[in-house]
Amino acid sequence: MIKKIIDIKFLEKVLFITLGAFLAAFSIEVFFLPNQIIDGGIVGISMILHVVSGLPLAIFTFLFNIVFLVFGYNQIGRNFAITSIFSISMFSFFLSVLTFMPVVTDDVILGSVFGGIVLGLGVGLILRYGGYIDGTEVVAMILNEKTIFSVGQILMIFNLFILSGAAWIFGWDRAFYSILAFFIVQKTIDVVLEGLDQEKSAMIISDEAEEIASAIECRLGRMVTYIDSHVGEVKDKKTLLYTTVTRLEMPKLLLIVHEKDAEAFVAISDVADVMDGKYKKKSIH
Repeated sequence: MIKKIIDIKFLEKVLFITLGAFLAAFSIEVFFLPNQIIDGGIVGISMILHVVSGLPLAIFTFLFNIVFLVFGYNQIGRNFAITSIFSISMFSFFLSVLTFMPVVTDDVILGSVFGGIVLGLGVGLILRYGGYIDGTEVVAMILNEKTIFSVGQILMIFNLFILSGAAWIFGWDRAFYSILAFFIVQKTIDVVLEGLDQEKSAMIISDEAEEIASAIECRLGRMVTYIDSHVGEVKDKKTLLYTTVTRLEMPKLLLIVHEKDAEAFVAISDVADVMDGKYKKKSIH
């Protein structure tokens, strides 16, 4: 019975990541490229290089993402790396297959809006099921440990360079449309992920608190705080666990809790900012 449930969840994960990769590639090939709208991150760099060199877009996205994946392996761990390789491969495959799709619209505003929505849906599905198609966030997490800049600030600087390149090649109007599309993509991703932000905090109450905390520290590399608490009118003593994770790590956190204690109480909250201090995220294996 348990094996059957695992198989169904695995199949669901594969199907939705594949669907997400298709939607993302469809948006790039049908809405963005024909209207010279540039996405952020690795995909944006790949799009610019594709236009300048004439080489297939799929080659750039695959190679860059694999390099970034290897570079950030200790930050994401083995399971996430495997899922990401699959999602990157499917995204690159669909980019190559959909190259000859007819243009849906030559209206730049429609391309920005609907392209942004479709791309956001695709990326959101991939993130929700534990994959990714843009390695810049992984690299930003690494640079965050070695610099004074936050993950969000590093991503913003990175994307500013990309948009500057788009303005130089396609003109400032296309760069502004790209900014519009970028915000639509991000908002759609947030909707797909049910409002997940860059950092989330989790409070967990469970009879298996020590096992859950150990798994979180081992598999996510996140520090866990133990808080003595009293539950209900009888003031039953329980251990409350508190930790913070990124939106990429949230599905893995919930999976860990469910594996250790299916009846655990979990409360998720948005975190405006996190100052790591000496409690930096550990490398995981």
